Amino acid sequence: AITGYRETERGLRGRAGRALLLRVSPAFPPRRPPRPSAHVLDLLPGGRVGPHVDSVKFCGCTIAGLSLLSPSVLRLQSLRDPQDWLELLLEPGSLYVLRGAARYEFTHEILPDEDSFFGGLRVPRGRRVALIFRNDPPGKNKSLPGPPSPTG
Repeated sequence: AITGYRETERGLRGRAGRALLLRVSPAFPPRRPPRPSAHVLDLLPGGRVGPHVDSVKFCGCTIAGLSLLSPSVLRLQSLRDPQDWLELLLEPGSLYVLRGAARYEFTHEILPDEDSFFGGLRVPRGRRVALIFRNDPPGKNKSLPGPPSPTG
């Protein structure tokens, strides 16, 4: 589903990691905090993230993505009715959050550069880095601590 990319998982340790987790934690339910790591997706200018729904085996009820470097267009499309879709402009520094129907009932994708338009205007896409935060599915790692405190 993804082409033209590199990816890795990074633990969020130290002052900067704790600060980042503290900033994204409000996007997650209080008893379902984000994992203390981020999935780092480095998408080349010609790369794309095809339409998909993240696996319920590996991801919980909330997915949040911090967009960096280049604007991009995120498309959500209904699994039941493909005519029902929405596109969002993700500016660098923006955080998108998928939960509820957006998480489970819609695919999401990052449009490739040649299809990258928003509101009729071209959105040229360069290299895009995203930090993806997820919580665990029910029953997995129930002993995870809550969000970090501001002092660590």
